[in-house]
Amino acid sequence: MATRIGDIHIVRDGFVATVIIDRPPVNSMSVDLMRDLADALEELGKDGATRAVVLATRGKVFCAGADLTRRADEIGIAVRADVPGTNPLYDQAARLFSTELPIVAAIQGAAVGAGLGLAMVADMRIATPEARFTANFVKLGFHPGFGLTYTLPRLIGRGPAEVMFLTGARVDAQEARRIGLVNEIVLQKDLLSAAQTHAASIAQNAPLAVRSTRKTLRADLAACVRAAMVREFEEQQWLMKTGDFREGVKAVNERRPGHFKGC
Repeated sequence: MATRIGDIHIVRDGFVATVIIDRPPVNSMSVDLMRDLADALEELGKDGATRAVVLATRGKVFCAGADLTRRADEIGIAVRADVPGTNPLYDQAARLFSTELPIVAAIQGAAVGAGLGLAMVADMRIATPEARFTANFVKLGFHPGFGLTYTLPRLIGRGPAEVMFLTGARVDAQEARRIGLVNEIVLQKDLLSAAQTHAASIAQNAPLAVRSTRKTLRADLAACVRAAMVREFEEQQWLMKTGDFREGVKAVNERRPGHFKGC
């Protein structure tokens, strides 16, 4: 059975639901997309039938993150006048970390910036050889977001996370597998079926025990991610006003190194 919520497609097969983001050309983020995704995952968690989820996207890019070439209010990273200091995009994204069902992410291409943050929502990540992972915020004159300052070190360790954050360098699938960012690498043609197989191997177990175990493993993850997002957004707000940010966005868009002045 298939349903759709905005740009989110949901296909159910037994105890496994495959949730597919289809937002061409690069599955960039918006407040609406994150809200629809959180709604979909929460509904699946309450339907009494779904026991595991595969999170996938269409196209060559897993998720290019927020499109920082657009106005801040268009992508949802502007401050809300009614609630100073809050970020509508992060308000919705934080909900993803509170969902109760185990998630297997199928990553077929680039997971960039907040797209990498989206991959961190999952319990397991299956990737193709073409997958790339980038925390490229400093190349934009920006601060990491989407809770990555908490989730990435928690997964791969502080050292590798610092390298990714401070250099903004791309990590290929093999290196991602070595540092624990990816659980398995499969061919492109096998990606979705492999992710669904992993999800099915979870779903065949006692559902209450799976949820209970996952709750213990993730412990205060959602609260820690929310706290990280608050701190990240504080830094992002003033950095967005700098010349380096304007140059960084321009440089990335023009596919060249940034010429930063520290102001």
